[in-house]
Amino acid sequence: MTDRAEVGSGVPAPGDRKAILHPHEQERYRSLNRLPADGRVAAYVEWYWSVRWDMRGRAPYFAEVLPYPCVHLTFEQDGDRRGGFVNGVCTRKFVRELSGSGETFGVRFRPGGFGAFTGLDVGAFRDRAVPLAEVMPDIGDLVDRVLAEPTDPGRRRVVEDHLATRPHPDDPNFRLVSRIAAAMSDDPELTRVDQVTERFGVPVRTLQRLFRRYIGAGPKWVLRRYRLQDGADLLARGRTADLAALAAELGYFDQAHFTREFTAEVGMAPLEYAKNSLRSRDEVTSKVLPAS
Repeated sequence: MTDRAEVGSGVPAPGDRKAILHPHEQERYRSLNRLPADGRVAAYVEWYWSVRWDMRGRAPYFAEVLPYPCVHLTFEQDGDRRGGFVNGVCTRKFVRELSGSGETFGVRFRPGGFGAFTGLDVGAFRDRAVPLAEVMPDIGDLVDRVLAEPTDPGRRRVVEDHLATRPHPDDPNFRLVSRIAAAMSDDPELTRVDQVTERFGVPVRTLQRLFRRYIGAGPKWVLRRYRLQDGADLLARGRTADLAALAAELGYFDQAHFTREFTAEVGMAPLEYAKNSLRSRDEVTSKVLPAS
């Protein structure tokens, strides 16, 4: 459904904008960079990312994302907001106001990875951003050292040097959760929890308990979020011909159910979102390509 990640890179392919709402429009207002995790922490960390913006002299822009079911560590400098934060799974559309100038360097943990790495019940962080020092009191001056580094590779090194020193015992429950979450993400035919329990031989109550402990949200929500991301991505790429067929592919009872959920989560109806995304793409393309 989307461009696949480059083999062995650990990060999405350059054209993969999945989960970013109005992706072409956003590119006018901020830069986005992603870096792979190295072997010391790659079992838990999926990748690193950075966003930078300079809106001085311009009206604020509100960047919107349908977040993945992952915990992020962020190191932020944005006006009066400066520090490190643990960002739990966000079950709503995430909106960040970009004003003035600022930057964020982020650590995206794998689904379940933060809970396995720290031993914490990540359900406590659901829909919350908590100061990093409250969750990991032994960080010392990590936030200052990360933000003092001028480059993303330098910041990655500082973070990984710290994370690699922390004990992280083997956790078979995390391995199971990780496999299930990967299947949910990658297999568009997985649209119901009973399909998941049958494929992996896990009772539904056990699955619910594991997901709430390691991911911070239930398996039904995780499935719906992945399929909704698929839908938004396809619409942004121009898939508008048959919304009923798209709804069926995504596991919705009918087009009306898909339209209601998409509108509630994204803030506009599917066709309106598609038209907005395609218009932004065409505007970006027209500025890059010379007129024939």
